[in-house]
Amino acid sequence: MEKEGEKWGEKVSRFEGKVRIERPAWNEERARGEEKPRGEERSRGEERPRGEERSRGEERPRGEERSRGEGRARGQEKSRGERRPRREERSRAEERSRGEARSWRERPRGEERSWREERSLGEDRVFHEKGRGERSRGQVISPREERFPGQERIRVEERSRREGRPWGEQRPPGEESVSDEKGRGKEGKTRVEERSREEQRNRVEERVPYERSRGAERVSKEKRTGAKLAGEQLAPKPGSQRAEEELREGKEWGSSCTVRCPAMFPTGFVWPRVRVLRVFLALMAVLLASSRVWKTDDFQDCTWQVVLNKFDRVGDTLVSDRFYDQEPVDTVGSVFSMLVDSPIDPQEKYLGFPYYLKISYSCEGQPSEDLVRSGHLMGLKPLVLITFQSSVNFYRWKIEQLKIRMEAAPFRYPGPCLAEEVCAMSWFMPMPIQNGSVVMKVEVTSNGLGPFIPNKRFHVNMNGFLKKLQDTIEFTLGLELFDLAPQYFVNASSRPLWYTLDQSPVLILGGIPNEKAILLSDTNFETFSLVELSIDSCWVGSFYCPQADFSATIYDTISTESTLFIRQNQLVYYFTGTYATLYNRSHSSGSWVRVLATECIKRLCPVLFHSNGSEYVMALTTGKHEGYLHFGTITEGRVSFEMLPKGGSVCEQISGTAQSLGEGAVVANCSIMWAVFISGEYTILLLVEIEDLNAKSFRVVRYSLITDDTEVLYILPDFIPDAQGLEFLMMVGTEKYTSSPMVPKGMFFNTYNNLLFIWGNFLLQSYNKENYTYLAGFPEELSIKYLVNSFGGDIAIITETEEIWYLLEGNYRMYQLFPSRGWSIHSSLQMLQQSSFYATKETSVTFFYEDRELYQLVYLEGHERGRLVKRLVPVEKLLLYEQQSHYHLEQQGSHPVLTFVNQCPFTMLSLLNLPNPQAYTREERYRARPPHVLDSSGFHSKKSLAVYQGLLYYLLWLHSKYNKPYADPVHDPTWRWWKNKKQDQDYYLYLKRNWLSAGGVHIDMASYEKIYNLESKYQLPQCIFLDKGGSYQFSLKMRSKEGLALTLPSARPGSAFQAQRKLTVGFLLADPECIEAFAKQEAAVIRNSVQFLITLRDKKLCYDQGISGHHLVKTSVMVKVRGSSGHCFQSTHFGLRMQGNLMLPVSIGCPPGKRLAFDITYTLEYNRLLNKQYFDCVHPDPEMPCFLFRDPFHPFFLIQDLVTGDSGSFQGRYMLKVVGGGPTLDSLRDYSEEEIYRFNSPLDTTKSRIWTTKTTETTEDGAFHIMSPRSFGIEWLCLENSPCYDTIPQSIFSPEFYFKVLVSNRGVDSSTYCDYQLTFLLHIHGLPLSFRRALSIVIVSASVFVGMVIAYIAFCLLWPLMVKAWNMFLWKMNAVITSESYYYTTSLSSSSQMSGNASFKVTSKLSLKENEGNKAEAEEAIGKELLS
Repeated sequence: MEKEGEKWGEKVSRFEGKVRIERPAWNEERARGEEKPRGEERSRGEERPRGEERSRGEERPRGEERSRGEGRARGQEKSRGERRPRREERSRAEERSRGEARSWRERPRGEERSWREERSLGEDRVFHEKGRGERSRGQVISPREERFPGQERIRVEERSRREGRPWGEQRPPGEESVSDEKGRGKEGKTRVEERSREEQRNRVEERVPYERSRGAERVSKEKRTGAKLAGEQLAPKPGSQRAEEELREGKEWGSSCTVRCPAMFPTGFVWPRVRVLRVFLALMAVLLASSRVWKTDDFQDCTWQVVLNKFDRVGDTLVSDRFYDQEPVDTVGSVFSMLVDSPIDPQEKYLGFPYYLKISYSCEGQPSEDLVRSGHLMGLKPLVLITFQSSVNFYRWKIEQLKIRMEAAPFRYPGPCLAEEVCAMSWFMPMPIQNGSVVMKVEVTSNGLGPFIPNKRFHVNMNGFLKKLQDTIEFTLGLELFDLAPQYFVNASSRPLWYTLDQSPVLILGGIPNEKAILLSDTNFETFSLVELSIDSCWVGSFYCPQADFSATIYDTISTESTLFIRQNQLVYYFTGTYATLYNRSHSSGSWVRVLATECIKRLCPVLFHSNGSEYVMALTTGKHEGYLHFGTITEGRVSFEMLPKGGSVCEQISGTAQSLGEGAVVANCSIMWAVFISGEYTILLLVEIEDLNAKSFRVVRYSLITDDTEVLYILPDFIPDAQGLEFLMMVGTEKYTSSPMVPKGMFFNTYNNLLFIWGNFLLQSYNKENYTYLAGFPEELSIKYLVNSFGGDIAIITETEEIWYLLEGNYRMYQLFPSRGWSIHSSLQMLQQSSFYATKETSVTFFYEDRELYQLVYLEGHERGRLVKRLVPVEKLLLYEQQSHYHLEQQGSHPVLTFVNQCPFTMLSLLNLPNPQAYTREERYRARPPHVLDSSGFHSKKSLAVYQGLLYYLLWLHSKYNKPYADPVHDPTWRWWKNKKQDQDYYLYLKRNWLSAGGVHIDMASYEKIYNLESKYQLPQCIFLDKGGSYQFSLKMRSKEGLALTLPSARPGSAFQAQRKLTVGFLLADPECIEAFAKQEAAVIRNSVQFLITLRDKKLCYDQGISGHHLVKTSVMVKVRGSSGHCFQSTHFGLRMQGNLMLPVSIGCPPGKRLAFDITYTLEYNRLLNKQYFDCVHPDPEMPCFLFRDPFHPFFLIQDLVTGDSGSFQGRYMLKVVGGGPTLDSLRDYSEEEIYRFNSPLDTTKSRIWTTKTTETTEDGAFHIMSPRSFGIEWLCLENSPCYDTIPQSIFSPEFYFKVLVSNRGVDSSTYCDYQLTFLLHIHGLPLSFRRALSIVIVSASVFVGMVIAYIAFCLLWPLMVKAWNMFLWKMNAVITSESYYYTTSLSSSSQMSGNASFKVTSKLSLKENEGNKAEAEEAIGKELLS
C-alpha cells in the first residue's frame, strides 16, 4: 500500500521538477531472479570474486549507485539464474524489513568519510547548483543525498569508472555525460548485459554527504525558485566545525544535478516503467539540460593558445620562435620526390614556409597537456582562418582581401611514453607568408566536438626589426631589457598608441620616465618587449632649440607599415625595418636615422589612414620656423619630408587674409597646436593658437596641398558655453557662456563619417568642419588627454586624471566608464573570482581598439612582481551595470516591490535576409586541409607536415600567378593544378583505402580549393564595397516590449500603431550626396514585431573611374533605433553586445577583385564561324593562338570576379590600342605616346596605322575608335610607316608579328566605376610584304629560277660529251698504266742474272752519294741502271 507522504505518478527529475509516471499494477510480473532488499549493500572494500557478477535480475538497494540511464523495463527484469515465480514476490514492507535487518552493512551516519578520503577515490563528480545550472569546473564532489518524507535516506552513488576511463581520471571540460539509455526488447536484454564484466568489477560504492565545489553554492534538497533562493542557507564547507556539528545532528545537505548527475531516481519504490515514457523523459531531460546550459553560460573558461615554431624545431616542447624569417625554405623537395602515384606534378617546384603554428588550449586550473590529449580523443580539431592584410603600396602589390581556412594536424611529440598511443601532443599547421603582406590575423575556432572553446583571434605579424646573431635573436634598434621595473610605469600617465590603422605589424609605445626605452609588440600587446634604443644623446640640439629642460624620455611614437618614428625632446628619429616581402632589403636601416636635424620639433602628429600608396606623418616645429609643419611621406620604407605651407607660414597667411578683409591687425604670435590630414581632400586641418596684443584665441584653419592656400574655417569661443540641463548645444553664436575659458588641445577626424572633434576641457563635434555642436555631458573641470576611435561608431575619451568616458558616434550623450558604479561592481566581481587581470593597485599605460573592442594595457601591482597585461574593457557590461543601478520601489498591496526600469524600446532585435557577404566584402577565401596520413593512430609526422607545407605554398603561388590576360576555360586558380589528374582520382582513392599511397600520405584534390559561396552570419560585415549604382539590402526585425498588450482582446484601438511608432529607424549618412538609404516598414501585430527592409544605394555621383581597389571613397551609414543608444544589450556566449546602433562603413568605387580578361575561347569560336576557316601558326602555342592577317578580327572580353567566381561577357564600351610590338618575343618594344597616336588614330595622315574598323563611333576629339561587343571587327592594315610593315620573314614561312594590345574603358564606359585596363599579346601571322620587297624577292627568285633552268639545259646538252671525254680519259690512263707495267716486267726478267752485281754496285754508290748529300744524282744513276 502507499505510504503517507508519497504521491503516485510523480518522481523527482534531475532538473528540479516533477515528471509524471504511471502507477504500476501490483500483480505485474516481477523481474527474473532474486531481488535484493533495499537496505542490503556490499560493504566498502568487499570485492566480488573474479567471474562472479551481480545477477541481472537483482535490484540494487537504495544505498547503492545506479549508473546513468540504467533502469529496467516493467516486467522485464532479468537474472542470470532461474526466474522467480510470482508467488515468491516480496511486498514493499518485507523488502524494507529485510533491508533494516541488513543495515549492519551500512556505515553509520556519523561515520561518513572525510572530504580528502572521498577525493582520493578519484571519482568523477561534478556539482551543479540547483536552479542555476552552474557547473564547477574540475571539482570532485559527493553525489546527491536526500531524505524524502516518510522514507529512509537515499544515497546516490556514482560509478568510479565511466565508459572505460581509468580510476581518478576526470571528465574533460565541456563534456556532457548524458546517458543514452537503450530500450529493452522482449528477449529480455538489459543494459547490464551489454556492459563488460571488467566494468562491473570496477564499480565502487561510496557515500559522501557533500563536498563543496570551488566557487559554487550548496543548497538544500528542497526546490528553490523565485524569491526563496535569496533567503536560503548555504551548505557548510567540508571539514568545518559547522559541518561536523550538523552531521552529528543528522542534518543533510544535497545538490541538484542537471546533466552530469547519475540517472534520475524516483521518490519511492523503483517500479518498472513504460519504455516509451522513459525514452520521452530522457529526451526531455536532454533538451532541458542543453537549454539550461546554453542560458546560464555553463562552460569552462577555456582559451586557445598559439605559438610559432621554426620549420626544423617541430616537436620541441616549450619552444617559441619570433617571426623574423621571411623567405621560403627549400626543405620539402626531397619529401615530394617520394610521392609517386600521387596527384602532384613531380616537375613542379615545391617550397615551404619557415614557420609552423603550434595550437593548444588551456582551461582554468588544469594542465594544458591533459586537456589537449582529452580534446583530441573527443574529436576536437582546431580550424584556423588566416587573413592577409594587403600592402599600402597598391602600385606594386595587388589590393585583395585574402583569407585561407586551414585545419591543424595532430602531432605526437617524440620521446618515452607510458601510454599506448599518446602522452604529449599538439596541433600543428604551416604559417603561410604572402608577398605584399606583413600583417596577418589568425582566428582559431573549434570544429564543434569536444569542449566548448570560444573563438580567439591572434595577430601574428612579421617583425622586421630583428636579426639573428649566431644562435640568438636580437633587436636591430636597441637592446632588449627583461626587467619590468615598477618605476617604468608607476605614477606615469597613460599615453596614446599611434599607428597606421590595420597596416602596422609592429606597435611601439614610449612615455617611460627618464628612459630612452619603448614597449614593442608584434602581437598587438599579447606579448611585448622592453627595448632600450640605441640613439644619440638626448642633449643634442639643446643649444638652438628653446626648451627649458631635457630628459631621456621618448615622448611621441608612431609606427607605420615599415618604419618607426620617435621624438625625444625636440629630436626626431626613424628606423626602417627589413621586410623582404614588401621592398628591397636595401631600403632598410642599419641604425636610427635622425631626420629634420636643423629643426626644433615640438610634436609628432599621426596620420591613421594610408592613401595613394603611401603613409604619412606630420611634425610641428617651434623656434625659427614657428607656424610651419613638416609633412613626411613613407613609400616602401623611404622617408621624405616637405615643409608646408610653401608660400609662407600659416601665421603670415592668416594675418594677410585678416588685413585684406579688414578684420584685424597683424598677428603678433602664432603657433600650430595640432594637425589632421584628410587624404580624400588633400587638405590639412590646423588648430592654430594666435596671441595678439589683447588676448589669446584659437582657430581651425584648412590648408590645401593642391593650391597651397589657407582658409580659416572656425574661430573657437573664448569661454565654454552655458548648457546646463542639456545634452548638447548647437553653436550658432547666440548662446550664453560661462566664466571657464575654453582651452583646446587637439583634434581628431574620422574619415568614414566626416566627424571632426576638437577636444580640451570641452568636446566639440562637426560634420562639415564649419558648424559645431557642444557636448554638454563632459564636465568642464576635466581636461581630455587623447581620444581613441574604433572607426565602428565608438569613441573612448581619456582625461588627464585617467578617467574613461565613452561616446557613441551620432549621439550626444556621454557615459562615464571609470570611475563609476558599474566599474566598481565589475572590478569587485573580478577580484572575488581572483582574476589575474585585476589588482588592487593598477596603472593605466594605454588604451586602444581591436576588432571594435576597447582594450587597456595596464600595469598591475600587488603580485610578487609587477605585471603588464592586456585586458578587455567591458563597455557594454559597465553600461548595463550603471543602468541597473537605477531602480525604484512600487507598492503592490501592502508590500513594496523593487523594480528596474528597462529603457530599451524592444525586447529582441535581429538581422534577416542578409545577402551572401563575399560580393560586398570582396573576401577571397581558400580552403586547405592537411593530407591524410596512413597511420592507425591518425598522428602526423614531420614528413606529412612538410607535404602540408609544400601544398599550401603551391596553392598560394597559384593564387598570386592567376593574373594571365588570357582567360582559362574554367575560372578558378586551382583548375590548372588538378586538370590532368582529376580523371585518376578513383585510382588515388584506391591506393589510400588499401594503404598503398606512397610516403604514407594521401593528397585529396578536393581539400585545396577556392570557396565562392560563403553564407552570412546574421551580422553586418565589417565593411562593404559598392560599384556604380550598387545597393545593399537587409531586414531589421524588432519585437516590442509592449507586444503582449497588442494581442489582448482588451487592447485599445490604435495601440498597435502606437507600438509601431515607438519602434522607428533612422539613418545617419556621412555623405548624403553620395549614398542614400531607404527603410520600408512592415508591421506584424500578431507577432508583436516590426520589420524594416533597409536599402543602401549609391547615387552614381561621387566617383569617376579608378583601378580595382584604388582611391576608394570612404563613407558610412549608421542605422539607429530611436531610444536604444546605450540602453539595449544582447547577452551572448562571447559577452554582451550593444544593440540599436549599426555602423556600416562603405567604400565607393571599383571593388577589389575584378578584372578584364581576353576571352580567347569564345574569340576563336566566333572567328572560325564568321570567317569559315581558321589557320593557326605552323608551330602552334596553346597559350597564345595565332590569327591570320587577312581575316577580320573580332575580340571578346570577360569581366571576371575573383571573389565570387562569376565570369561574364563584358558588354561595355572600350578603346583598343596597339601600344607595342615586334616580329619576335625578344624584340618587343613599347611605343611612345606619339607613336601610339599615329598607329591607332583614325585621324592619322602619315600612313602609320596598324588597324582600322568600320565602326564610326570615336572619342569626343575623334582620336580613337570606341569599340563594343556589337561593333564591327578589326581589319589589319600595317601601312608603310607602321612597325609591322615590310616584316622580314624569319623562315621560309610567312611573316609573323606580335602586337601588344591595350584595352581600356576609361572615359568611354559609364556603366561602372572600374577602370578596366588589359594588356595582352596578339600573335598575327601571314603578314603581307611591301611592294619593293616583294618585287625584289620576285626578281631574285626569278633570276635564280632562270639560272637554274639554264644550268639544267646546259647540263643536259653537255652531259654526253662530258661522258665521252671522261671515258676517253679513262682509256688513255689505263693504256699508259698497262704499257708501262709491261715494259717494266720484261726488262726485269732479262737482266735477272746481272741484277745481283749491279744492284750491289748501285746500292754502294747510292749509299755513298746519300752520305755525301747528293740525293738527286743517286736517283739519276738508278734510272740509267734500270734502262741498261
